Amino acid sequence: MNGASPHAGPAEGRADDHHHHHAGDDACGCGHDHGPAKPFDKAALISARGLTLMRGNRLVLDHVDVDIHPAEIVTLIGPNGSGKTSLVRALLGLQELTGGQLSTVEGLKVGYVPQRFDIDRTLPMTVSRFLSLGHKKSRENLLSLLAEVGAGRCIDQQLVELSGGELQRILLARALAADPDLLVLDEPVRGVDYNGEADLYALIGDLRARRGIGVLLVSHDLHVVMAQSDRVLCLNRHICCSGVPDMVAQHPEYMRLFGPETARAFGVYRHHHDHAHGLDGRELPAGTHRDGGSP
Repeated sequence: MNGASPHAGPAEGRADDHHHHHAGDDACGCGHDHGPAKPFDKAALISARGLTLMRGNRLVLDHVDVDIHPAEIVTLIGPNGSGKTSLVRALLGLQELTGGQLSTVEGLKVGYVPQRFDIDRTLPMTVSRFLSLGHKKSRENLLSLLAEVGAGRCIDQQLVELSGGELQRILLARALAADPDLLVLDEPVRGVDYNGEADLYALIGDLRARRGIGVLLVSHDLHVVMAQSDRVLCLNRHICCSGVPDMVAQHPEYMRLFGPETARAFGVYRHHHDHAHGLDGRELPAGTHRDGGSP
């Protein structure tokens, strides 16, 4: 996905601007009739249709459709084991699929911040050296990049000396170094307190506004999400529901928890599922409890 082409905005989304990838057929182990696949969204940076992944007899992804547009923030939530990491890997072209199709804009450049970044505490590595790995950038360029994420003073610090919030900003700066069209952030606020989480969400929103980049943000929280999310997708093998978060101001209990200033960065997502899942993750027939029995 590395390349040098500009964004493909809504007016530029012709079919010949995209690369199409096919995986297997449309067979699925769930027994459902999913109907004909919807056409690709030609205005999207990434448009996925019917992504399906089987591992042995286990269904990991079940006909997932996703579109991510320029300057759009999409938040992906779901319980542990719901397939979030597999879906992200599939969208990045890193996961071989059982079925489905993926279309990406020509020359799409992706900046990725991983869920985990383990530092060898015995290895001396300054922030400037870390950011320069694989990138030939002057100190002035590095300072500009760090200033954009609010971490200019960290340039000569050792990575092992950084706080959790500072390290996330450095990883974000590295993801921005190649001037990406799309940022993929896998649980970027894990290990950060509420104030730090609010600051990072505000920064991500500023980057979206300033650079016009698309953002796919994976969150471990099933209810409290980034307020500036344009869409929230709830995944549990398939897309269970999607929508827009409420402002936290509508929920006094969260206002008391976060405080009025910090609360501005957060939204509350209300789930509206029309089905349930068993303990193994499989969708249960309508009217069935999680333990498999009838009401």
